Amino acid sequence: MLFEKTKIRNLELKNRVIMAPMCIYSAKADGKVTPFHIEHYVTRAVGGVGLILSEAIAVSPEGRISDKDLGIWNDEQIAGLKNLTDRVHQYNCKIGIQIAHAGRKCECSDEPLAPSKLRFSDDYNMPKEISIKEIKLIKQEFLDAIKRSVLAGFDMIELHGAHGYFINQMLSPFTNKREDEYGGSFENRNRFLLEVIKEAREFYDGVIFVRLSAVDYEDTGFSMEDCINLSKELKKLDVDLIDVSTGGNSVNYTAKIYPGYQIQYAKTIKEKVNIPTSAVGMIDTYELAKHTLNQGDVDFVLLGRELLRNPYWVVNNAKKYENLDLMNQSYTRAY
Repeated sequence: MLFEKTKIRNLELKNRVIMAPMCIYSAKADGKVTPFHIEHYVTRAVGGVGLILSEAIAVSPEGRISDKDLGIWNDEQIAGLKNLTDRVHQYNCKIGIQIAHAGRKCECSDEPLAPSKLRFSDDYNMPKEISIKEIKLIKQEFLDAIKRSVLAGFDMIELHGAHGYFINQMLSPFTNKREDEYGGSFENRNRFLLEVIKEAREFYDGVIFVRLSAVDYEDTGFSMEDCINLSKELKKLDVDLIDVSTGGNSVNYTAKIYPGYQIQYAKTIKEKVNIPTSAVGMIDTYELAKHTLNQGDVDFVLLGRELLRNPYWVVNNAKKYENLDLMNQSYTRAY
């Protein structure tokens, strides 16, 4: 099952191994693709993964985590991203874009933008609490980024609603202290994300993933119950998969770290919501990845740092454990 072909919506994948989004902080201030990005992603495509999810790519200069993040906030950035997707596609690999706004975790602004005036930690600048007008501007930035993603040749999109970035900040009562239509109740805190997806579906019928932190590890934060109920709303809007992670919205991180420690959250969401999920978090062995899929706990496994250490994890394990020669299948013939 791990190395078998599969399909999600209209997207055909050669296996169920996904390269997890990982920030590599290798762009310049203009946010454009560099030669390093090409080598970084193409190497993993050659290594046999079915789908690559890009690092967090910012919808605006103010939405970057750092000034070394890739961006998709203007049309000049499309050409480099199109070159990247074209190169990945040469190796029979699909590539999706993770679209993000850092919110209060932006490190390259003296006054980051956030739902509420609460800094992430003493090491971060105090953010500005944005107006409803500014919220709608950020929503439009997300929608424009999705349109540019199509032009750049990405096979699907993922909205980054985890790890304490802007969407996560909106979702969580720990970071969203607003008293208007975008704060307070569960419905209001979900409003921004749901509006982005609803309006995107008016022009985009491709695959959409949403990455969520299932829990904040804060008593007053986003809870597992919140995540389940939000996932039900996302399913109604035709979201294809919940990419499940945890934490990042608080300096408190109480999870015990062990191989596959976040699988339990993805399994629960899949069971309670009946929606495809993926799991990430120290899934670094063939045995764990295969067991997780064969048990039906999740639909896809995401490998992160293991693919940094071993870009050829898929082809090596397919050969070692299943006697499959996937290397030749990674290439399209070009003369």
